[in-house]
Amino acid sequence: MKSSFSYKDIYIEDGQRVLEINILPEKHCNFDCVFCPIGRSKNKVDMPTSFEESNSSIEELGEMIDSTQPDLVFINSKGEALVNDKVDEIIDFIKSKGVRVRLLSNGYILSKDEYINIVNKCDEVVGEIKVITEEDFKKVQRPIEGYTLATYIENMVSFNKQYDGKFIFEVTIIKKYNADDESVEKLKNIITRINPDKLEIVRIDDEKMRKTMWVDDERFEEIKNILYK
Repeated sequence: MKSSFSYKDIYIEDGQRVLEINILPEKHCNFDCVFCPIGRSKNKVDMPTSFEESNSSIEELGEMIDSTQPDLVFINSKGEALVNDKVDEIIDFIKSKGVRVRLLSNGYILSKDEYINIVNKCDEVVGEIKVITEEDFKKVQRPIEGYTLATYIENMVSFNKQYDGKFIFEVTIIKKYNADDESVEKLKNIITRINPDKLEIVRIDDEKMRKTMWVDDERFEEIKNILYK
């Protein structure tokens, strides 16, 4: 049985068994970030996209859930999972098995009508931010033409206002882009506006990027102390 999904081994997080799944056969994203560990985006999209093998992939997912008995399925894909035109069906299927769903989205399209109702079905949603100036947003996240950082943030703000589930906001601290005092203050304001249920502060951990983008332990702890307050 051919499948377009891929999986990570079950792991334990906060006492829960988590099954992590990628529902994209290759990278499809509305960004083309220079620091993406997956590599370049050949497929720069923000609209629903059809993939082959979807039915057999969902059948395989059912078998994976039955054999691994997870408490949570984490949809964490090669790019923006929401562009898979079967994502609605996939979420419904997981929920029909009595399993909770977490979805990772970069957050830009969370306010689009065609996605809001789909994402609202998830028990947990992860949005993220990596840079805090329009210039850097265009230069290093290389979004679809016409995207702005201001709209990106606003989309997550408006989505979370109407969302009943758990909104997790992941902030990646990157040397030279958002690790200085002024940037950290801006990040703090953005966090306040989005008002997430959970905040996660992380660093770039891809080996190739560490030389130029890694923030040292001391500074990272300082930033975490400021943002977690």
